[in-house]
Amino acid sequence: MRYTVRMEPILPDGQPDAPKREPGSIARKKAIVSRIGRALAERDSFLVIGHKDPDEDCVSSMVAFSLLASKFNKKAVIAIGPGAQENFEYLFNICRFNSIQVCTGPTPPSCSTLVLVDTAKPSMIDRPELFERMRRDPGVLKIEIDHHLESDSRYFGDEGYNLVYRASSTCEIIGYLSLKLEEDRALMAEFQIDELMTRNLVLAVLSGILGDTQMGKFISTRRELMFYRYFSSLFERLLAEKTRRGSANFSTKEQVFDTLKRLSDEEEACHAELSADVREMANLAYAFVGPEASGYLAERFGEETLVAVSKNLADELAERSGKLGLVGYFDDPSVSPFAQFRLRRAQGYSGIDLREVLVRLGIVNGGGHPGAVGFRVERSAMDEPRFLDMARAIAGEVSPG
Repeated sequence: MRYTVRMEPILPDGQPDAPKREPGSIARKKAIVSRIGRALAERDSFLVIGHKDPDEDCVSSMVAFSLLASKFNKKAVIAIGPGAQENFEYLFNICRFNSIQVCTGPTPPSCSTLVLVDTAKPSMIDRPELFERMRRDPGVLKIEIDHHLESDSRYFGDEGYNLVYRASSTCEIIGYLSLKLEEDRALMAEFQIDELMTRNLVLAVLSGILGDTQMGKFISTRRELMFYRYFSSLFERLLAEKTRRGSANFSTKEQVFDTLKRLSDEEEACHAELSADVREMANLAYAFVGPEASGYLAERFGEETLVAVSKNLADELAERSGKLGLVGYFDDPSVSPFAQFRLRRAQGYSGIDLREVLVRLGIVNGGGHPGAVGFRVERSAMDEPRFLDMARAIAGEVSPG
């Protein structure tokens, strides 16, 4: 099933190099959101970039959009200078356990989609010489998300893919985009997304909103102040609801940052537990956690952390084997009756389409893209012997040589 939406016409004022301006209507804004949603559904990889000397909103926006892409099981890569990465370690720790690559080297990997965030005009792009080839390639989709409408601002993205309007921050716009996408139940069901607005995504968005405005101090208009208060309060409430152990409401940036650090520490500990019994067979490295151990991990770390870390571990195992990595664990039976699996392909191996593997193995409850899939199996039909049989069948799909 392909994700399809009814598209409203886009007027020709969002063309590259034209001055940025307000979308003009709510319907137009929603049409752009729908196009970006379709791109997340249909494109397989996203290279996310920002402006030179990035601030909190820029880095938070890169992380937040990459988290959105990872929820759709798509490859997300952030390209940024090494100095900026050191300044925002608390945000990039989120990337480590959500299968998001942070590239500080001279040559970022090729992706089918180029995403520019929080950048007024192309001349401000961080290390623009690295991206000229992709910008000139008509096969690469260019998406832009930004809140700068100064007189010298210029569009970067392809017409119809510029989510640009006046807001307190670019993270506010990504927050709006995320909320609208989560309302599309058909899209969420297609990609088996039970919760798009995860704790890490909420944290990244809130970090950018608070950081760019310095808790609202740098807002210049009543309209911006109204939307700042609405979105910062909304995401603060969401964060309090999604943070375990009965945390009180968050009222300062320091509390937000402390929460980010604590979650990265929890992810590190969860990774150690989940990878304690990694095994290998020909063409495949795998980790499988039984019902009792899965319950312990979910109770100690939370479901969201377990999902994020399992994806990261599947990536690591794929690179370790050189071919495929597989991770499996059981959901809490009070949440769902399934065992969950993440299957990834090594970056240097392209000899198999993992979606076709699911079809040949008769697995109907799953999906993804050629290099990464997630799938579910009824917990009553899964135990360690059955898992090993399935793992051998998956490994057997790899052609010799």
